[in-house]
Amino acid sequence: ESFFGLLKAEIGTTVWESHEAARADIFCFIEVEYNRTRLRKHPEYGYVTPLETRALVTQDLAPAA
Repeated sequence: ESFFGLLKAEIGTTVWESHEAARADIFCFIEVEYNRTRLRKHPEYGYVTPLETRALVTQDLAPAA
């Protein structure tokens, strides 16, 4: 629910010319704004973006050679 509240706050009452334009803007918001710049508190890594969290978790799960 908080994600959709944030999405509605960012988009507001925007009216797009086509479905494709709306889809592109929402995709850009999610992939660029939300996943790469939004900070969240991770219990182990501190304040990092979801993209950084994924990289850190993947790094921790890499098998030892």
